[in-house]
Amino acid sequence: MSKRLEGKVALVTGGSSGIGTAIVQSLATEGANVAFTYHSNKEGAESVLAEIESMGAQGAFFQADMADYAKAQEIVDQVIEKFGTLDILVNNAGANQDKVIWKMTEAMWDEVIATDLKGVFNYIRAASPSFREKKSGRIITISSINALRGKFGQSNYAAAKAGVIGLSKSVAKELGRANVTVNVVCPGLIATKMIQSMPDDFKEKALEEIVLGRIGTPEDIAELTTFLASDGAKHITGEVIKVDGGQYI
Repeated sequence: MSKRLEGKVALVTGGSSGIGTAIVQSLATEGANVAFTYHSNKEGAESVLAEIESMGAQGAFFQADMADYAKAQEIVDQVIEKFGTLDILVNNAGANQDKVIWKMTEAMWDEVIATDLKGVFNYIRAASPSFREKKSGRIITISSINALRGKFGQSNYAAAKAGVIGLSKSVAKELGRANVTVNVVCPGLIATKMIQSMPDDFKEKALEEIVLGRIGTPEDIAELTTFLASDGAKHITGEVIKVDGGQYI
């Protein structure tokens, strides 16, 4: 039985832990060769690379600051040079600096906007010429349900994650004629290291919102992302899809 992404090449930002690692693994399981970026967790990146290579996939990782415009172009160029093409871009890397608005500093605002919004722009802009030239491509960006509803103490994060929705819908219109699909995945509460460090009362309150009664897993996000990267999703673009167990309802 053939794999859904056999022969495809993917680039995932923030692939050394959490949701990013699950996405890298899922894409590789379906036959893709996967390059990914990391910010500071080189040990994690080496472990992820070894794992996907053990599956028979080819891979590579690159250290990057998402806000670095020139670095994004450099990495996209290196991926194309190494693998011969680029078929799938997954914008996953992100940062948060939570504070109520009257205590938020300019630096906290700027860091989150630069990473979570400008960073997505950087990689989409860098990959778009190649996608347009070959007249195919998949772009998937990981946002958040808090982009749709706001969140106390997360005005910078919610603003950035809402921004990538507007960015993605615009790019879907711009690249549609080139057979490039552009979609957004909005996770709810997901079991990552960041969630594990949250106070118990916060987690309990969030869990009460989830109608399915469980916290999601990185694999839940990876499954949808992999589908959106496949031919099965070739007629889906400009969509914003929640994966939250009903938390948003």
